[in-house]
Amino acid sequence: MSARRPLDPTARRIRRLRRESWGFAVGSALFFIGVVPAYAAWAGPVGANVTFFAGSIFFTTAGLIQLLLSGRRAPDARMNRADRVDWWAAAIQFAGTLLFNVSTAAALIAAITDPDYVGAGWRPDAWGSAAFLVSSVLAVVATKDRGTLWDRDARTWHGTGLNLLGSIAFGVSAVAAFVLPSTGELVSPLWANLGTGVGALCFFAAALLARRTIGEAE
Repeated sequence: MSARRPLDPTARRIRRLRRESWGFAVGSALFFIGVVPAYAAWAGPVGANVTFFAGSIFFTTAGLIQLLLSGRRAPDARMNRADRVDWWAAAIQFAGTLLFNVSTAAALIAAITDPDYVGAGWRPDAWGSAAFLVSSVLAVVATKDRGTLWDRDARTWHGTGLNLLGSIAFGVSAVAAFVLPSTGELVSPLWANLGTGVGALCFFAAALLARRTIGEAE
């Protein structure tokens, strides 16, 4: 039996980008499932928050691949503007995924401790949402000069546009999920759920389109 030939650098990069896109797709799908009323009622507060926490792990794994393994290099004096902005977009997004790890874990602990508490259900937190929004804006800036990127397919207009919409939706959800001290209720339960669901769908679509673009680049 012949030995398997090692992958060349281009093939390795494509494989890593595929894993990145699938990670974001699975994570987004879990975030969307978590806010579906029928699923939340079936799974209960603990089950729904386990779903969110699992989604955040997929997000973080994909973000790590995007930042460290896909081919991006840390900024240096020789790097052009588009590559610098692209790296910072990936780095800030990864930081946002870590913040979502923390907030989903906290929500899960809260649900286990007191399932009936109004704040026990996870919604995008302010800091994680802000990181995603900043990252999405930087990604749009990088896409303006995508012809000079380390890989012109690393950023596409459909991907950066959908991710920006998703980040805005997560931001809306974060504001709507704020618990009013005077009443102990959310600002808007409807928008808290809707923002999370719309944002997750946008991220999911962006990930699938990125997967298609990677396949066409082979």
